[in-house]
Amino acid sequence: MSNIRRQTIISSLLIYVGFAFGALNTYLFTRQGIFTPEEYGLTRAIIVIGQFFYGFAGFGLSAVIYKFYPYYKDNLPDNKNDLLTLSLLTATLGFILTITGAIIFEPLVVRKFIANSPMIVRYYYWIFPFTFFLLFFSILESYAWSLQKTIIPNFLKEAGFRVSTTLLIIVFILTGKNFDLFIRLFSLLYAVSFFGLLFYIIRMKKLNIVTEVSRVTKKFKKKIFTLMGFVYGGSVINITAQSIDIAAIASFRGLRYAAVFDFGTYVANVLQVPQRSMISISIPVLSRAWKDKDFVTIKRIYTRSSINLLLISLFAFSLIWLNYNDLVRSLNLNPIYEQGKWVVFFLGLRNIVDMGSGVNGQIIGTSTYWRFDFISGMILLVIAVPLNIILVKEYGIIGAAWSGLGSYIIYNSIRIYFLWNKFQMQPFTHKTIIALVHAIIIFAIAYFLFKNMENWMGIIFRSAVFIILYLPTAYWLKISPDIIPLYEIVRNKIWRK
Repeated sequence: MSNIRRQTIISSLLIYVGFAFGALNTYLFTRQGIFTPEEYGLTRAIIVIGQFFYGFAGFGLSAVIYKFYPYYKDNLPDNKNDLLTLSLLTATLGFILTITGAIIFEPLVVRKFIANSPMIVRYYYWIFPFTFFLLFFSILESYAWSLQKTIIPNFLKEAGFRVSTTLLIIVFILTGKNFDLFIRLFSLLYAVSFFGLLFYIIRMKKLNIVTEVSRVTKKFKKKIFTLMGFVYGGSVINITAQSIDIAAIASFRGLRYAAVFDFGTYVANVLQVPQRSMISISIPVLSRAWKDKDFVTIKRIYTRSSINLLLISLFAFSLIWLNYNDLVRSLNLNPIYEQGKWVVFFLGLRNIVDMGSGVNGQIIGTSTYWRFDFISGMILLVIAVPLNIILVKEYGIIGAAWSGLGSYIIYNSIRIYFLWNKFQMQPFTHKTIIALVHAIIIFAIAYFLFKNMENWMGIIFRSAVFIILYLPTAYWLKISPDIIPLYEIVRNKIWRK
């Protein structure tokens, strides 16, 4: 667990650097006088649709790499390991088929978006290069994770794209705000992360292009294809469920409100940075633990991931909710983004539910019951898609937020019950309740003390009081077993200085 803790801390810090640039980008996108809400909404639509296409083109290859890499590593030398080669070839086929389908169904896209979001129709073909580089970066990322090299891939994924976006926005501002050129270059930004990770893997001498099918592939090919089929179906379902909110808002309400919803989503997703780090680091450990039938390690990761992520998500959510309105006004953002406040609230709760449930999806995905990923994904899709369409039509962006919270409560409850029923594993302890009560009390103190203080002074005082009370009391209550060693590391570093 110490290795997971160490890499989680480092990865989280590096990813937070990416989020700092992401915050800067969001500020520049939403500040009055630079981009219109429709232009900002288009950038979000390209990302969401690109990820949707990626779900179809990826063929579940990331799960195949996670699940089977230990078998390839244990039974083959590097120069005979054909897992990466087969993954890249399959991804190429997936991309060609997906783009062919996207071209065939272009008339449907035109009908759905031309009335309220015509810019999506105009720049539809520029989503294809975005998808291409996202797809092949993801293959290399999964391979690097399996090598237990998570820090650089996480940094490139989170920071590489965002830093490139920052530079592109600066060029956009300095060169007369040519949005047509901007959006074309925006569609190529994942190329920076892709080539950066490719260079990193080459430098490690781990880019093995093998032309002969190995005995491991021949032995496990049926299981590999079975896994691909189920995970592919589950991946398409999950991405569809996650993309439907922006797509529904853009279709029924227009890119203007898609931008507001995405702004709220971005703010709420700040909570998820440590979760992304822990997922990337725990997957190879869980895969190895399942192979070795090390249930003690799996249970420990499940429980600790739950309480650690719950503590962090409550901390981040409280700071955001304490200061949302004052931040929008103090940063001189377009007033329309104040409408995203309750989107942040409900999507923030959704993320707290998801993070507080621990790495249940990764435990299931690396076990012999990975087919359940497909089943639970089907349930999520059946709930999320109609719920989103109905609530967005009736209530607009807040309806999409309600749908997200409700869907994830049901989704995670099903996964938690499944793991308890099969392995008698569940992520919660009495410390879970203590963590929730602790956060609510500290939030109430900070809120009521400075309820009437506005702008930067209110932000500073509320945040300072919350941080000063939250961190020491969490340590004193020993809510997480990882707090004490983390505190000792920090104290020793400071003491040595």
